Amino acid sequence: MVDNALSKSTLKRSSGTNSGPLWTYATGDVIYSSSAVMNGVLYVGSWDRALYALDAATGTHLWRYVTGNRIWSSPLVADGVVYVGSWDRALYALSATTGIRLWSYMTGGGIQSSPAVANGVVYVGSWDCTLYALNVATGTLLWHYVTGADIFSSPTVVNGVVYVGSFDAALYALDAATGTLLWRYSTGGGIQSSPTVANGVVYVGSDDYNLYALDAATGTLLWHYVTRGAIQSSPTVANGVVYVGSDDYDLYALDAVMGVQLWRYTTGNCIWSSPTVVDRIVYVGSNDHILYAFLHLFPPYMEH
Repeated sequence: MVDNALSKSTLKRSSGTNSGPLWTYATGDVIYSSSAVMNGVLYVGSWDRALYALDAATGTHLWRYVTGNRIWSSPLVADGVVYVGSWDRALYALSATTGIRLWSYMTGGGIQSSPAVANGVVYVGSWDCTLYALNVATGTLLWHYVTGADIFSSPTVVNGVVYVGSFDAALYALDAATGTLLWRYSTGGGIQSSPTVANGVVYVGSDDYNLYALDAATGTLLWHYVTRGAIQSSPTVANGVVYVGSDDYDLYALDAVMGVQLWRYTTGNCIWSSPTVVDRIVYVGSNDHILYAFLHLFPPYMEH
């Protein structure tokens, strides 16, 4: 349901000084969804069941769409359409301009996975253990693949292959067009981390404390690195370095080819956030309520 009213949400703008944010916008509950920005509009989901569209520069409310349950899934914007999943079991396709629902597809479980779009297909995982491939224009089911447990991981599509982790402790590589299983790699714990593909290698974390590097074509193990906690953070690769957070409170920087630790930094709590690298700065959030920024390869402390 599209709702263009502010409802109980409030909008606040700062005075423009460096002492505070440019603007803030209050939703009705916590926000675990990551935001997406396209054409000057910011889209974000909230546990108040709504997806919000705000002016990215001013925070002005443009529209919101209310689903039937909490939104943890991060929205994806492609070709004028916003795709987002909800715990109400549905994947929604909304007009990016108006928020009007174009179509929705009901799965058999809540959706925490964030969608991926490639070549006219939208892919998303569900708590019903299934990865779905849907036509982007109509929401028609093209194929589905059933794993052994809930899918929290978000799919990644590269070179005609869709990679996704499952809580059955396995990473799957499926033909993106047909859903045919190409290979499966079993870890020692559930996979909530979303896979990252770079230079022919798939990187993914597991609840067994390991970060795995696998050959993207065959699933062959290239290396693994053992942390001291479960890895729910999704890895990021930049300039030959793979960055990932762990429930052991640490951010790790590893050589992407060899898996050797270059440095690590200990924060004050678990790191579920996925690192972002922009202009050689590494940004990551921690459950200690702090956002950290490090110079690529040169953190303030090699270990802390």
